[in-house]
Amino acid sequence: MIQGRIIKGVGGLYFVAADGLVYECAARGIFRKKKIIPTIGDNVEISVQSAREKKGTIESIMPRRNCLIRPRVANIDCAVITFAAKSPDINFDLLDRFLVLAEYQKIEDIVICINKSDLSAAEKISGIYSPIYRVFHVSALENDGIKPLGEYLRGKVSVLAGPSGVGKSSIINRLIPGETRMTGEISRKIERGRHTTRQVELLGAGSDTYIVDSPGFTSLSLDLIKPEELQHYFKEFEPYLDGCRFNDCRHIAEPGCVLKEHVGREISRERYERFVKLYEMLSDN
Repeated sequence: MIQGRIIKGVGGLYFVAADGLVYECAARGIFRKKKIIPTIGDNVEISVQSAREKKGTIESIMPRRNCLIRPRVANIDCAVITFAAKSPDINFDLLDRFLVLAEYQKIEDIVICINKSDLSAAEKISGIYSPIYRVFHVSALENDGIKPLGEYLRGKVSVLAGPSGVGKSSIINRLIPGETRMTGEISRKIERGRHTTRQVELLGAGSDTYIVDSPGFTSLSLDLIKPEELQHYFKEFEPYLDGCRFNDCRHIAEPGCVLKEHVGREISRERYERFVKLYEMLSDN
């Protein structure tokens, strides 16, 4: 038995990187009986059925540190929340939804990558998010800012997540020399990106370094999150959560809320207002 990582799945077969080779593997029937679905990013044990043909069988799946829902991928070290600063214009509500879901999935390292960024957009985005998350400003077209991002991702399994049309595939083309992903133009009529990525796949970007390319999408459901839990997924709130006079403080209309005293100072007013909006939406569900 050897250990490896699932890097791709096609038609019920899984491709497992192990000991410098890639094995085409079927999963044991016991997984189906137990309703366990092997997932891209899973660390697995395989038995080799044919060393010459590089074929094997997945015998066991190691416990997952985390598992994203969409894209479905496990054991992510870093989430790169990727948006474009223009064409289409950045949607801050959607950006915060991505960040909340990444926090909810317990991804320890979350960064923001803004493609096609100009100076005014860079200043606004950095002003809001740099105190909370590391922000990279890049241009895939000009190959600007790509090297620092690539160095940061070295040795990690990272997922680029964001809406369609923001240039995720183009950024990956720059991060992985020789890796040509299909890219698409943005519809001029409706300014929405066309879906160009067909499946989730771990792309090798160096020693112990993988990048996940994933289908883009434009809306996210937060239905799995309870309203009272939302406060824990705005990480700048953390220093002030225990200071409120009520244990069940919602940080919205309660008198004497310590957290609200920091809104407009240590806590961005825009981020706080989006928290309130999301809280009310979750409460209405």
